Amino acid sequence: MPPFRPIWLLALGLLAPGSRVAAVAQPDGAHLYTHVMQVTVSGKDGLAQLRLPKDVYLNARSAELNDLRLFDRRGASIPFALTTPQAQENVSVRTVPVTIFPLTAERRAGPANAALEIRSAADGSLVSVNTRVSGNVPASSQLSALVLDMRGPGSAGAPAAPVSALRLTLPKELSNYSARIELEVSDDLKQWDSLGDSLVNWLTNADTKSLANDRIEFEPRAFRYARLSWREGTPVAFSAIEAEFRSQTAVAAPLDTVVIAPSPGKFAGDLAYPSAIALPVRSLALEFLQPNVVVPAVMGHYVELPAIKKGQPKAWQFAPSFNATFYRITQAGRTRSSGELELHGAHAGEWVLRPQAAMASPPSLRLSWQPATMVFLGNGEGPYTLAVGRLGAPRAQLDIARVAPAFSAPELAALEVAVAGPVRQQGVAQSAPGTADLAGVAAQGRQMVLWAVLGLGIIVLGVMTKVLLGQMRHADAEGTG
Repeated sequence: MPPFRPIWLLALGLLAPGSRVAAVAQPDGAHLYTHVMQVTVSGKDGLAQLRLPKDVYLNARSAELNDLRLFDRRGASIPFALTTPQAQENVSVRTVPVTIFPLTAERRAGPANAALEIRSAADGSLVSVNTRVSGNVPASSQLSALVLDMRGPGSAGAPAAPVSALRLTLPKELSNYSARIELEVSDDLKQWDSLGDSLVNWLTNADTKSLANDRIEFEPRAFRYARLSWREGTPVAFSAIEAEFRSQTAVAAPLDTVVIAPSPGKFAGDLAYPSAIALPVRSLALEFLQPNVVVPAVMGHYVELPAIKKGQPKAWQFAPSFNATFYRITQAGRTRSSGELELHGAHAGEWVLRPQAAMASPPSLRLSWQPATMVFLGNGEGPYTLAVGRLGAPRAQLDIARVAPAFSAPELAALEVAVAGPVRQQGVAQSAPGTADLAGVAAQGRQMVLWAVLGLGIIVLGVMTKVLLGQMRHADAEGTG
């Protein structure tokens, strides 16, 4: 076994230079990137956020923004993470007075039969609500319930919206009051659903200072009518009741857009739109100059094919992505268009439109994307420099848990917003090789590795053969002796 040790030492010696090269860290600095922007913050907090400017996407050399960097004024790299903005929930509350219909019940000396007598208009709004009682002569009458028309005066025909609370106003003659009131709701005054009961009270002291628990809150629900009944306390005719209508809408994060002029493609009839590889295209649309046009077309991109023989010209192939019909039609004074086509974050260095028929006036291409938010941990050495545009740069962005641990989404959204200045282009010469060139380089690299392995194997076999022959001669010599 010892004779083979030099062979392994030789193999390790051949591999060692590659290991040493990989271990050397690449130099990094803002001067190595094609485009830079100054970023300023107040410096009061450690964390800040920055909505990535459009120029970052237009000048990045990596689809994943691997060449994005943030440096302080001394040139040190600043840790950062990229997050996707979430849709914001907009909640609005509208207070509307409702129409109140007191419902009285008459006490009788003997048994009596009571019925609810309701009169309503054609639109469903209540005109009157009464209790009709047949039987013995009444001894007295009192308030028993309140029926509410939620659309209130002047809101007939308005669509029903979810109601989240009722606010009650006491009559002026009352200053202290307490009661437990049950709330029932209905859409037709026939079927009633109970939403439970609630305690309301008003307190006033000797200094005329008052406390009020005057709201009946419940899960937002749309209904037309409501009925208040007393479970505890003396019924009173509230001077006013207001309904709180709650509406909740999702507001998507704003998109950035870029409009690209067409140019002739590599094949007859094609229209090419040079783009930036880093754009995570959320949607695209065509902008036509003429008023009436319908264009069935195929959208795709070109694929570069490696040359079969060295020195041959590059070959290209059209790769379709999807079919669509783009249009813009003006009819009766209104314009209809195909609008935006959703793509959900597609990347392409060039978009190619292949229409079914030739076009007299080629359209422009509008691309839209949602920019990411950079969350970074400042070190107080501002202003900072945002740099982008370097081929082959390794990924620098971190996971958000390593930059802002234990921060919730609302807390991240509330971070101070940094301000980016205008973009400045630097004289850094970089050229992107084509896909065929990259394929050729990769193939050459694989061939070199295979030849190196083959050569090493031949050397190992030669040494092993020599050792075995020496051992055989030694054994023959011992046998002869």
